[in-house]
Amino acid sequence: MVRTSPLDGAIVENRLREIREVYLSDNRPWVIGYSGGKDSTCALQLVWTALLGLPAEQRTKPIYVITSDTLVETPVIVRYIDVTLARIAAAAAEQGLPIKTEKVTPNVDRSFWVNLIGRGYPAPSRRFRWCTERLKIEPANDFIKARVAEFGEVVMVLGVRSSESATRAQVMSFHRIKGSVLSRHSSLQNAFVYGPIEAFSTDDVWTYLLQSPSPWGNDNRDLVAMYRNAQAGECPLVVDTTTPSCGNSRFGCWVCTVVERDRSMEAMIDSGEDWLEPLLEFRDLLAETQTPEKKRLYREFRRRNGHVSFIRGTDTPVPGPYTLTYCKTLLQRLLETQVRVQREAPPGDDTLLIHDAELHEIRRIWRAERGDWADSVPTIVRAAIGRELDWVMEDSVSFTAEDGRLLEEVCSERSVPTELVIRLLDVERAAHGLKRRHAIHTRIEELFRQEWRDLETVLQERLGSRSADIVEVDDLEEADALELPLEDAQAESAP
Repeated sequence: MVRTSPLDGAIVENRLREIREVYLSDNRPWVIGYSGGKDSTCALQLVWTALLGLPAEQRTKPIYVITSDTLVETPVIVRYIDVTLARIAAAAAEQGLPIKTEKVTPNVDRSFWVNLIGRGYPAPSRRFRWCTERLKIEPANDFIKARVAEFGEVVMVLGVRSSESATRAQVMSFHRIKGSVLSRHSSLQNAFVYGPIEAFSTDDVWTYLLQSPSPWGNDNRDLVAMYRNAQAGECPLVVDTTTPSCGNSRFGCWVCTVVERDRSMEAMIDSGEDWLEPLLEFRDLLAETQTPEKKRLYREFRRRNGHVSFIRGTDTPVPGPYTLTYCKTLLQRLLETQVRVQREAPPGDDTLLIHDAELHEIRRIWRAERGDWADSVPTIVRAAIGRELDWVMEDSVSFTAEDGRLLEEVCSERSVPTELVIRLLDVERAAHGLKRRHAIHTRIEELFRQEWRDLETVLQERLGSRSADIVEVDDLEEADALELPLEDAQAESAP
């Protein structure tokens, strides 16, 4: 419950006393979620101050300060957090505190660009927010699970407040351990949650931060200025589905299309960060692809599993992933945006929008799963940024752009779907040299079960037969989840 009385010295001292008692009550290490925002800063600063009040011999239990970098965070926030983490690590060592900092990131095959440009996932929307699980929850949970495996149990210290999220407050109350200030984590075994500022109001947080100097050398007035410039709230460290995501706060990913307008980015640009304008333009480009009447311009009419679904009661096919052609356009535009941002950024800022490892993974996916015989990624990278990466040289059974042109001619003469033949040849190539090829027949059968005809032919059949095996859904937002493989759709579709 949120307090109604003003924050005073006695309240703060009681909070510091409780933190010390919880810290000394067992040997479970602490993992503090730090997002760089006001709430997590307030929680960390209280813990820091509380520990300084303990004798050095009692400050032995390790504390990990982790921040989640989705790899698509707003560059201004990335710069602030990187500087802050370095200061935290240096100050902790100097002051004799058992605090270590860690930045967690998504695995490359789960990153935003690998999914969006590589696999063709559509830009996230309110009802189809596929990014949160992959970019935020999984990296943080992987770190927590590793600490659980090492120590048996851990305590997560989060800057969550009851007034910030009613859902989160309800969940914490439901999982509260009787007679304790700790709650059980809603999904991770042997992980517990402690919220030292749970009863704080927003005014309490700012009062404490502005009255108490940062123990690691930051100026908390800079945090106030950053909030003012962004005109938004913070993006918390997301550790489960009950933690509020960025939503309308927009103090996080610059590519977010969950909101109609990125007012945070617009405010930063208006406050003098003109070099961010190319990012806003690219983000608006992604948002445009969500316009219902334009989806068919950018996306396949087949889902990623190769089948066709229709909006219930209509002859409108459910849009599938972005076409490979449009993915190539997005990659080129992204790299060009990166060049512009790096050219216009403040001195010393080396903003990287997409990492080399992601480019390698996108290339692999395009070659192995999307029939990109032309091997387009190296060509696009070379043209956009003027350099070569250390590309993996493929073996002699790889197909080339010339092979693709020849195959298209042959398939056209015989009225055979070129993409089907490409996928069949890719299956054979993947099995080349294997002694046991028992799985190849299953994969070939799966390919033949997919829809390879053009949209006009499919529509004609639908009008004529209304086939019973055609899937129908109620609206386009629901339909977006269906273009994922079944196991992903079940995990990512919105309620």
